[in-house]
Amino acid sequence: MPLPIRLARLDDAPLLPAIEHSAAQAFQLIDGLGWLASAGTLTVERHRQWIALSTCWVAVDANDQPQGFLCAERQGDDLHIHEVSVARSLHGQGWGRKLVEAAMDAARSQALRAVTLTTFRQVPWNAPFYRRLGFELQAEASLDQRLAGMLADEYAHGFEPGSRCAMVWRVARA
Repeated sequence: MPLPIRLARLDDAPLLPAIEHSAAQAFQLIDGLGWLASAGTLTVERHRQWIALSTCWVAVDANDQPQGFLCAERQGDDLHIHEVSVARSLHGQGWGRKLVEAAMDAARSQALRAVTLTTFRQVPWNAPFYRRLGFELQAEASLDQRLAGMLADEYAHGFEPGSRCAMVWRVARA
């Protein structure tokens, strides 16, 4: 059965923090990152902002209830992914991939340059996952100011230096 992905609606926003919290439980399996399982989530208001921009997608079950989401934001000629979360019980079933593909399709249909994100280098469902979808790791020395600033901000908020990376998926021109 294909996984239904749709643009999020305002009434989905209150449901998304619980999905993010559920997804974060997987970090308990990674040495030094278990604290993320109890870290705060994006606010309902922040989700509403992305929903209003039509840059938030949800993966829904047979009852049209969100089980995963991807929040992004257009930044210049790029679509930047801020968060991808899928309910922990559904990990490994393709929901995250379908959400990322929805963002990639949106970038392509809007004739954007690329889809960007920052993520953990070594966490299996982070950088290695995005590499399989065609994202390329960007050398820190070659990052544009926006992505370099995002990584610097993440390190300033407690992530171990060198643990994070920026990745880019370039939209193919027909």
